[in-house]
Amino acid sequence: MKKILTLIIGALTLGNAFAQIRPSQTLQISITGVPTSEQARLNSTYPVSSSGTINMWKIGTIKASGLTETALAASIAARYKSAQIYSSPVFQVLSSKSDQTKDVLAFTVGGQVRGPGQKPWSEGMTLYTAVQAAGGETPYGAVNRVKLYRNGQVYTYNLKIEKHKTVKVYNKDLIDVPQKKWNGT
Repeated sequence: MKKILTLIIGALTLGNAFAQIRPSQTLQISITGVPTSEQARLNSTYPVSSSGTINMWKIGTIKASGLTETALAASIAARYKSAQIYSSPVFQVLSSKSDQTKDVLAFTVGGQVRGPGQKPWSEGMTLYTAVQAAGGETPYGAVNRVKLYRNGQVYTYNLKIEKHKTVKVYNKDLIDVPQKKWNGT
């Protein structure tokens, strides 16, 4: 009886160790409780960096390593609530269990593009090519107010201006193509 109890406790402990998110895993994150257009910005796969963090739209870097999927989902929701971006978001986090996953070189495009989500990054990529990699803007996309989120900073570019098209995009950048205003701008 004592051996069986020891085996059960050992199995539970081992299961809890695997339930924690580790560096270099890939997470599938989805959100509900917000408008559909907002879901497209966030529903994606996110690589956990070698330092144990992920980078999320508008709120930046979040510690993921060492947390369970449920704890990370709660942490993300709390950050969006405290930043007053969403009032009642519900996040779901699913992780790969493989340690073999390497850091993915990628950027994320959201908003009014035909194919939002994480896209592979390559050296020399520009803001224009990044938006095109996401299928280009929808008929409602305002390419004159494209936002680039990098290292906690927000930059706004007009892709109708040639020099703005050539702005370099780097690994882990977040790009948002907003919806046009009522007057078409």
